Amino acid sequence: MTLEEFQKDIQEGIPSVVPPKKEYEKDINHAPIRKKILSKEEEKLALKNALRYFPKDQHAELIEDFKEELEKYGRIYMLRYRPDYKMYARPIDEYPGKSLQAKAIMLMIQNNLDYAVAQHPHELITYGGNGAVFQNWIQYRLTMKYLSEMTDEQTLAMYSGHPMGLFPSHKDAPRVVVTNGMMIPNYSQPDDWEKFNALGVTQYGQMTAGSYMYIGPQGIVHGTTITVLNAGRKVAKDGEGLAGKLFLTAGLCGMSGAQPKAGNIAGCITVCAEINEKATHTRHSQGWVDEVITDLDELVTRVNKAKADKEVVSIAYQGNIVDVWEKFDEAGVYVDLGSDQTSLHNPWAGGYYPVGLTLEESNDMMANDPEQFKKEVQATLVRHANAVNKHTAKGTYFFDYGNAFLLEASRAGADIMAENGIDFRYPSYVQDIMGPMCFDFGFGPFRWVCASGKPEDLQKTDEIACQVLEELRKESPAEIQQQMADNIQWIKGAQENKLVVGSQARILYADAEGRMKIAEAFNNAIAAGEIGPVVLGRDHHDVSGTDSPYRETSNINDGSRFTADMAIQNVIGDGFRGATWISIHNGGGVGWGEVINGGFGMLLDGSSEADRRLKMMLHWDVNNGIARRNWARNEGAIFAIQRAMEKEPLLKVTLPNMVDEDLL
Repeated sequence: MTLEEFQKDIQEGIPSVVPPKKEYEKDINHAPIRKKILSKEEEKLALKNALRYFPKDQHAELIEDFKEELEKYGRIYMLRYRPDYKMYARPIDEYPGKSLQAKAIMLMIQNNLDYAVAQHPHELITYGGNGAVFQNWIQYRLTMKYLSEMTDEQTLAMYSGHPMGLFPSHKDAPRVVVTNGMMIPNYSQPDDWEKFNALGVTQYGQMTAGSYMYIGPQGIVHGTTITVLNAGRKVAKDGEGLAGKLFLTAGLCGMSGAQPKAGNIAGCITVCAEINEKATHTRHSQGWVDEVITDLDELVTRVNKAKADKEVVSIAYQGNIVDVWEKFDEAGVYVDLGSDQTSLHNPWAGGYYPVGLTLEESNDMMANDPEQFKKEVQATLVRHANAVNKHTAKGTYFFDYGNAFLLEASRAGADIMAENGIDFRYPSYVQDIMGPMCFDFGFGPFRWVCASGKPEDLQKTDEIACQVLEELRKESPAEIQQQMADNIQWIKGAQENKLVVGSQARILYADAEGRMKIAEAFNNAIAAGEIGPVVLGRDHHDVSGTDSPYRETSNINDGSRFTADMAIQNVIGDGFRGATWISIHNGGGVGWGEVINGGFGMLLDGSSEADRRLKMMLHWDVNNGIARRNWARNEGAIFAIQRAMEKEPLLKVTLPNMVDEDLL
């Protein structure tokens, strides 16, 4: 397809003529079939909801197609409307439109649906088994059309994948405001989500899928690397590194696919189990995992050799993680670090698979006997936890990776509760590592995308970021020297580690000062013609963006970790301080109903306006969370917010007074 044909397709939006049905591509990794949850009357409503996008004279033809999809997949994806052009992040100047900011958003949407990035691209799911960009292909087409028509005096309102329309606004307003899954609390249970998603009225946007800010597994590689490095420091006897030490975990789909790459960068032996053969093949072919083994005895032999030789190697085990934990216990293989990153936020619809069943058997049971599938999953979680307990009794350091493993295991009746019967036996990685070491000090996953699509622009931005961090480190206090050193090491090795999947993107943990200085340097380089436009963003898994009691805010100990004021304040504040687009989701990472998270995107174009916006918005986007963590009496956050107030006289934050424990 030529560039002119691509642009014309975008501008057309909904085709005037019904296109022919598309053949089902077996080689593509498809979403699991969703369970049948609608009544007959609700099925009619789902069809009415789908057909409202089309003129009445097309309904008779389309209703049969949509009815078939609803019966076959449990959802109406409108697959015949999937575009014929290749889906990837094109250079920004190839998109049709009147607004450069709108073109940047189009680029990011297509990156989320790139076959190399998306977990289930035909079903518009980026990662996590159900993290959707849109509910159906007409929503995608209509959104892209609106963006191609938008001016900088309009804002597009996105309701859970549906483009409600373009509304008059002004140039300082966000170009797009995204909401996903914002259910009334009493209707935010798993079956509610299944039903209302099947009706076509809401969707689960995950963290960065439905907000157009996913950059492939690189986004979590850095966070995982930092987590594994610091977990290694916790178990080190004499300050030694991770050479020869074993990290055992699970999950190679979507974000969890970052684990073996992160293990290699951290310098350990990584064994990562995955039941989906297509996911294993994808990560192996991309070079994110070194070896694939399908036999448990062979795995034991290989790991023992790697331990003896102190190799740095990542191994995918094709099979169920429970079998590995049990085999390693039986064979006496010592596990230094243990975790799990399967999508347990979505346990009943493909996020976690029972032991003893094949992938195909599980998917069939999931759709046709969901109650039995739930029993199998819960029995497996009990067995999984028992196996982990045997290893931790030998000294293994196990941490919950915020994927709701401990939460779902507890609901299944597994032996994972602490003696007080309230807390879990094992810490969340945020409680033990990321919270006190990073988030409290304002360090989190800042990221950027070179909108030109040029690798040389990415290399230039890496160099700029490294220069900024090295300058900042010279004057950084002792409390954040380790964080600065880890991030300088990361950015120096970024090119060598070949982290790019999809867009020319990079992630770097930085605090507010680092983010503002790096962004300012990028904007200056754009103004000087050294690089093209840059899109700024972050993972929602950050200092301020997410209220998640079992993950991002699990180290908030003043009783407020079950509140969501911070995330809501964050996205509102980003909106009026200059973000190009903002998003707020019910759900993300640990599941719908378990978390509220907000995110943003910002285009740098070299202008003085962009310079003003980045300084105002990035300062708030981080310090909002530090202020909240400070009020929860987190020691690192108290230090960080006091330092921030010294640097910015307009910042005045309420500090907590400490209570003498003896008085209590």
